[in-house]
Amino acid sequence: MYYLIKETLTPCDETLAMNGKTTVEPFVAVMSTAEWQEKKDRFDMVIDMDLDPSDVHETKAVVNYDSLTGSFYIPSRRFLSEGKVYRFAFALDENGIVLIDDGTRAQEVVDEIRAGKKWRLPSLERFLYDFLERIIRDDLGLIERTEQRLGKLEEEIIGGEMEAYPMVLNDIRGELLDLRVHYEQLIDMGQELEENENGFFAQENIRYFRLFTERVIRLRDQITSLRDYTVQLRDLFSTQLDIRQNRTMSILTVVTTIFLPLTLIAGWYGMNFHNMPELGWRFGYPCVIIVSIVIVIVCIAFFKKKKWL
Repeated sequence: MYYLIKETLTPCDETLAMNGKTTVEPFVAVMSTAEWQEKKDRFDMVIDMDLDPSDVHETKAVVNYDSLTGSFYIPSRRFLSEGKVYRFAFALDENGIVLIDDGTRAQEVVDEIRAGKKWRLPSLERFLYDFLERIIRDDLGLIERTEQRLGKLEEEIIGGEMEAYPMVLNDIRGELLDLRVHYEQLIDMGQELEENENGFFAQENIRYFRLFTERVIRLRDQITSLRDYTVQLRDLFSTQLDIRQNRTMSILTVVTTIFLPLTLIAGWYGMNFHNMPELGWRFGYPCVIIVSIVIVIVCIAFFKKKKWL
């Protein structure tokens, strides 16, 4: 698919997007790897590298002699924990941009822009800004939902509702790490575009890339804060576990201390010497019971006063 960047993205014939086009509007082209290999020589771009979406492992922009090439490696926000990613490449110069995608993601973003954007001052820079903005558009909501999940985990940990370490915390930390790496790469790309080494972009439009970079920096900072939050929750769980273990040990110690004198009494009178006068006393058994009960009550009262129970 080929488009001209006018007030909206306007479908056009491919000849307008290739060498010898007769219009001043920049173009957008979306094609597969096979189409790119077939038609790349028709574009007036000097490409120093092969563009293969299947070999994409990072988001980056590379300055060539007379073009800017790169790739997108975008974690799926809906399937972040499953490691699903979208991969596609691109090549651009002052005349327009070619998106090379064997999937559907690049075309979907272009369709969203075409359906939802109308520009007062159309330009290649504005299209790139909207394209990049579409990639991170829903991330603020994702961050808020993640923060709510962590808040709920914190409540459950403090409330003592968790007996075992919440493995979902590791999943969230992994997701946040993937997003942080993604944002770092987007920041590098935005700064590379803002550098405008080949002079493809109008100086008055460079601000679009600066706005995008600043927005991604804020998202990265929020992700960093959430990752620190997960570390705090891990430490909190360990602390709560230690508290529960200490409480259990305290209870066992108190019980042992209470029954220690009772054990002494039982051992003492279990010796059964013939000259022990209490053995023949008719009130000996009830007296031992009463003494044992008094000892238990006194010990419990003492421990409560010391706040050991």
